[in-house]
Amino acid sequence: MNKLIASIRKPIYFKRLAVVLCIFLLSSCASKKISDITYVKDSKALVTSFPQLDIYKTRKSKDNPVVIFIHGGYWNEGKKGIYGFLGRNFAKKGVVTVIPNYTLSPNGNYDTMAKEVTAAIKWTYENIEKYNGNPEQIFLMGHSAGGHLIALVGTNPKYLNNKEMVKGIILNDAAGLDMYSFLKKYPPTKEHNYDVTWTSKEENWKDASPIYFVSEKTPPIFMITGTKTFPSIISQNKEFVEKLHTFQPSVHINFQEKKHIPMMSQFFWPWNKNYKEILKFIDINK
Repeated sequence: MNKLIASIRKPIYFKRLAVVLCIFLLSSCASKKISDITYVKDSKALVTSFPQLDIYKTRKSKDNPVVIFIHGGYWNEGKKGIYGFLGRNFAKKGVVTVIPNYTLSPNGNYDTMAKEVTAAIKWTYENIEKYNGNPEQIFLMGHSAGGHLIALVGTNPKYLNNKEMVKGIILNDAAGLDMYSFLKKYPPTKEHNYDVTWTSKEENWKDASPIYFVSEKTPPIFMITGTKTFPSIISQNKEFVEKLHTFQPSVHINFQEKKHIPMMSQFFWPWNKNYKEILKFIDINK
């Protein structure tokens, strides 16, 4: 019986493996990766830091929309190389994708990270035309901590003076939209290096919270949130949308029945429905 089951399962396994490999090869052929471009030479990190970015260049004609993706990981983990699947899938769909690294805690705090994200946006605006991207069609996308950073840069006026440089913001299960309220209840400790990321000063907690800077200058926002994600993410996303409604009445949360990590890993599949929704959002706002 075990041999029979094995003989049935083997073809299924190899069929699935073949599908995954085909997806990878097709996506790779549809894009070209340019790796490890230094985008800032003067970081305010606590150590010498020269963050780099990768570009996934579509092979389609020039003037393509651009997505800058900022990864998550509690502000102290993660790296750009993990998210090549996102860059390849977007490039296959005609979107040039930029994926930067940024200085992680404890070598930098939220302010360091936000300034580096700002530098990545400015670099992209000045250089992306060389890689078939349209500098007038730049969108920001982030998951978890990355969602916080793009929301902060897109709302707090101290980071990006020209908000028109960003045509839209895509928040995927964004964390930290109201760190002030969260840290008042749960003060930062050494866990996840929060004592460094947020510091002990309450004025910094508010300065780090996008919800307090929403205004008429905030770029259009598209949000997806998991119904099985962390309760603090769900509650803060809801509060953020309520605040945003004053300036963007039609904005809403696209809830999906997923946990926090699957909200990102689902983008491995090029046919994931979120690509279609994001492309629609881009098309409307570019």
